[in-house]
This record gives sequence, structure tokens and C-alpha cells, in this order.
Amino acid sequence: MELKQNSARVHSHKNYELNFILSGSGKRIVGNNISGFEKNDLVLLAPNVPHCWEITATDEGETAKCIVIHFYENLITSDFFNKPELESIVNLLHKAEAGIFFNGSAISKIKALLKELTQKSGLESYIGLLRIFKYLIECENKEFLSRQPVGVSDFDKDFDKINKIYEYVFKHIHQEIKLSEVSALLNMAPGSFCRFFKKKTQLTFMDYVIKIRVGYAAKMLAETNKQITEIAYDCGYNNLANFNHYFKKIMQKTPSGYRKEFC
Repeated sequence: MELKQNSARVHSHKNYELNFILSGSGKRIVGNNISGFEKNDLVLLAPNVPHCWEITATDEGETAKCIVIHFYENLITSDFFNKPELESIVNLLHKAEAGIFFNGSAISKIKALLKELTQKSGLESYIGLLRIFKYLIECENKEFLSRQPVGVSDFDKDFDKINKIYEYVFKHIHQEIKLSEVSALLNMAPGSFCRFFKKKTQLTFMDYVIKIRVGYAAKMLAETNKQITEIAYDCGYNNLANFNHYFKKIMQKTPSGYRKEFC
């Protein structure tokens, strides 16, 4: 499957999804998390989790590409998976309600198995999927992306409205985000919108934006060599003091202190 630059749109579906980036980098949204991604990014999603990947850069001469594997929602309730030997797989899939990012030495092996799986069908595809699950479970580094599970049952009939808000924040994370513009997306007055968002997410809208920005900044601090001032700007902060204040409030350490943990 090929990803096109700047074609991202938040969506969800009733299947599990395993998403592996072969080439390209950019931003992704999983539930209420926005963070950067790059080549060899591997994420497992449960059904109904809002998500999208936006390609913002590719290496010269490369086309942005990914492998996306979908498997049915009722997989873990089938008789085939109702066995003690497969309990660890079922547990992993339940945890995917928050979106799971995998990293570690097993990624190269999983990449090879995913490429093989795209050429298989029938029983061979099930066997290939089980082999991939084995390595996913053994991955030494797993990160839960969403601050809280955000399945469709949380938002019921307002699921599309919440997705529209998440998509707006995703697209404008590096800019000033105005409450009046966001509330207008749902044809609500700002006060009504704030009450609606708090009821559905247990966060104020501005607290949500701050957490998203800090989470995105933490990703860049850990994975890039960008200057802290540049990262602050990329996350929508024109004032470095404000950026440092909110980052320390949420992460319990300064941006420079956080980066040192990865040096």
C-alpha cells in the first residue's frame, strides 16, 4: 500500500490494523496522541481507534510506502484463539485499544515477515500472522500511544465530531489553534463546544492541545537533533518560556533534561 504526501484524514474502521512504514516520515494521530514517525515505524491498532498518517518528507528518489495488514474484529473471540497457548496474543490485542508502538531488535524480522505475508492467503496467511504476533509479544520496547482508549463506544453518536476535532488539531499543531475556529467546525458556540469536549474526553480542549503538543515535542526531542527552539516552534509555541513551562508541567522535567535521557 502506498501513502501519498499531505493526504492524511482521520478515520477508523472495525478491523485490527498493523501499520509498518517502509519509507517516508511525518506525523501520525492515534486516538488522542499526535507524534512523529519515520521509516520502520510499527503500530498496532484495535478496531474503531481514530488514526491517520501524514507524510511530510521522503528521501530523494523514494516514494512513501507502508504495509497495512487488516484482520477481523472477531478474531480474538473465535474458537481458534480460545486456547491458553494464545492468551498472550489476545492480551496484546486488547491493549491495542490505546494503540501500541513497537521498537527494538525484532523490528527487522517483523518487516521481513510482513513483506512475506502480503504474498500469502488462506491458511498460510494465518500461520504468517501468528509468527508476527510471536515477535510483537517479544518486542522489548512497547509504547502505548493514546492517553486513554478511545474506541467508538466512548463517543457513540458523536464519534465523527470528535474525529473532526482531532483532525483539525493534527493539521494545525504548528499554528495558533483558535477556539472560535474549532467550535465553528461543529456549529457550536465556544462555551457549548468546551462543555461538549470535556464531557466526551474528560479534558478541557486547551489541556488536550497542550498535551498533544508536548507529546509531539517529546518525540522530536528523543528522535531528532533539532534545536529546542525549533521544536517549540514546530509544536506551535512562539514563546520558548511558555513551551518550557508546559513541557515541565506535563513531563516533570525540562526539554533539555528530557533529551539527555536519550543521549
